[in-house]
Amino acid sequence: MILQDIWFFLWGLLWAVYFITDGFDLGIGCLLPVLAKTDEEKRIMFNSMGPLWDGNEVWLLTAGGVTFAAFPKVYGVMFSSLYSALMLLLFSLILRGVCFEFRSKVNHPGWRRLWDTCMFAGSLLPAILLGVAFANIFRGIPFDGNGVYQGTLITLLNPYGLLGGLLFLMLFLVHGAIFLSIKSDGDLHTRAARTAGIIWWLLLVVAVIFLIASALYTPLYKNYLANPMLFIVIVITVLALLGIKVFVTKGHFWKAWFSSALTIIGATFYGVIGLYPNMFPSSIDPAYSLSAHNASSSPLTLKIMLVVAVIFVPIVLSYQIWAYNLFKHKVTKDDLAYEEAY
Repeated sequence: MILQDIWFFLWGLLWAVYFITDGFDLGIGCLLPVLAKTDEEKRIMFNSMGPLWDGNEVWLLTAGGVTFAAFPKVYGVMFSSLYSALMLLLFSLILRGVCFEFRSKVNHPGWRRLWDTCMFAGSLLPAILLGVAFANIFRGIPFDGNGVYQGTLITLLNPYGLLGGLLFLMLFLVHGAIFLSIKSDGDLHTRAARTAGIIWWLLLVVAVIFLIASALYTPLYKNYLANPMLFIVIVITVLALLGIKVFVTKGHFWKAWFSSALTIIGATFYGVIGLYPNMFPSSIDPAYSLSAHNASSSPLTLKIMLVVAVIFVPIVLSYQIWAYNLFKHKVTKDDLAYEEAY
């Protein structure tokens, strides 16, 4: 039971880390047609995330891998139930990777405009689809006792699911705009900072609506009401959200980015705590729901995985911290002259 609970927590944490790391470059990709006025500014936006984006997506593979190894039943039912949405997600992420490599291969406006459009679409779709998927998990997925999904892609596009997609999009847009403020200077920096402040208000409104809708459409608050001390997670998340606005206004963009990261962690665990012990609840019958306790691997498997995680996760984190520190400088016009620049 303890091992299952540990891996349930780690499962949520890995998703939160993925949302933090890949969230800012998804946000920058979505903002590409809004903030960049010249090809030079577009290249600055590409290069602000260029050295980091592929490393960020390692956490998606890790979160998916942990689901497969620690909770194989959840993996099987989740990936069959959300198959269409997940395939769209993967194709979008593949398209983004191609954009980085192909955009500057031909020096022609039409060619670059094509890949700029693909970058926008390949960033917008994952941001929305991730929110739609997790909001539907909070709400409950219509699958039967055999794990067979009783719905279509349209079933997932219900009002609460779309609200979750909008929430994730707003979180990532703010996260990305702040990171671009850190990595750019001049007019692009000014526009990015102003945009972060504007979208923050939209995020605040969507977040409040989502909290209210969660009380109406999901059982997420059941655990919170049973143990009121858990509301501290929501309080910390709200304070972090307010901190974003304060730090952006003062021009402390790294502090604003870490406040945004804490907001994303809090938003993730708001749902994870509300779900516990369920991981993939059924809206047809609660008896069909898959939880950390009835869908986990054997204790021996979980022990081996925990040893591996204790050894290798700090190594991966250390590498990413080193990479972020190495590329922490602003991207300038001079950087675009290097052969390896995008």
